[in-house]
Amino acid sequence: MSQTAIQVDNISKLYHLGKKASGSLRETISAATSRLLSRKDHEQPDETEFWALKDISFTVNQGDVVGIIGKNGAGKSTLLKILSRITEPTTGRILINGRVGSLLEVGTGFHPELSGRENIFLNGSILGMRRSEIQAKFDEIVEFSGIEKFIDTPVKRYSSGMYVRLAFSVAAHLEPEVLIIDEVLAVGDAEFQKKCLGKMQDVAGHGRTVLFVSHNMTAVRNLCTRGVLLSSGKIKSIGAASDVISHYEEIYLETENRLKFQHPHPDREKTQITTVHLTVDNSTISKVPGNRIDSFSKLSVDFELNVTEKRPGVTIGFYLYRNDEHLFTSFDTDQNPDLLNQIRTGAFRLHVNLPSPLKAGHYHMDVFVGYLNGSPVDFHEKALVFQVEELSFDPAFHSMSEKRRGVIPVLNKWQQV
Repeated sequence: MSQTAIQVDNISKLYHLGKKASGSLRETISAATSRLLSRKDHEQPDETEFWALKDISFTVNQGDVVGIIGKNGAGKSTLLKILSRITEPTTGRILINGRVGSLLEVGTGFHPELSGRENIFLNGSILGMRRSEIQAKFDEIVEFSGIEKFIDTPVKRYSSGMYVRLAFSVAAHLEPEVLIIDEVLAVGDAEFQKKCLGKMQDVAGHGRTVLFVSHNMTAVRNLCTRGVLLSSGKIKSIGAASDVISHYEEIYLETENRLKFQHPHPDREKTQITTVHLTVDNSTISKVPGNRIDSFSKLSVDFELNVTEKRPGVTIGFYLYRNDEHLFTSFDTDQNPDLLNQIRTGAFRLHVNLPSPLKAGHYHMDVFVGYLNGSPVDFHEKALVFQVEELSFDPAFHSMSEKRRGVIPVLNKWQQV
């Protein structure tokens, strides 16, 4: 029978929006006194309650590798902070058997004035390790991090990438019974991310427990045995990682792949987008299981518009984002001046091919229609959402795409001339 590594019982976390975080005891007393003296009886506190987590319960056994997934704002990072003892739950309790090593947002875990060397020993001491134990792991930690030249430099002078390299190396190599890793790994380059995923697999292979938050479903699918899906601070699904990911993709994509008008405009009724279709290798996205698309698939987008009043300079376009944050390209019909003159009243369709191959990741597309030199009259956020994965794995392409900067790994053929 597996030993329980983490037991989470009905934890909730309440934040008071608009309320400043507590500072020193003197500041707290001073602020409270000021409020009592200045607020009248009928005045209400200028704050709003926000439950970041609500009634969360689950058990993690020793040796489990658990992927925690969900949209931005679902409560993933708050949960990891509670499990890492950075913040306390408002209600409920957690029980963790063993030492915890965690890598959360950049800036936590290290003292900025201390050098990398000093912070390694500080973190080991916090975990309850003897100096001799830390010393035995020191060279391995530094070598993995790749920042040997800067190990005696105060970490406040580190770049975010250097910080993450050392922080992960410390968390993974000091042999905690539970390793907690947030999406902060995205700060590092692709080669280092690959090293980290390999190290997490190695940690799990030695019977330790790993909790991993990521928006990269390919990484979660390959690394994790179990999954937890959070939505609006509550558990939506829990179980085998593949099942939870499928549930996430089904809910997320069904919810997002609908046109949602964002910004009212008086001219919207005259020119508006009615539908947007993504075609994958000549099939509609609805026929692609889980909206999972291969990096080498040929993608195209069809836009259907309705124009009730013809005006010069009608233009349609889209923004394509990767992993929720990185805008990597945009397309606009203003690149085709002849097409602009052909737009007439009534319903019509426009077609455009997307660049390929694409790197693995989670993509979404914002679409808009408007007029030249003016603001959009119709704008839809996340009109299309899809997942790109290396389904037809090509070792040469994988190696190149992981190391190459950018999100479109263009396959060029070089010749000597």
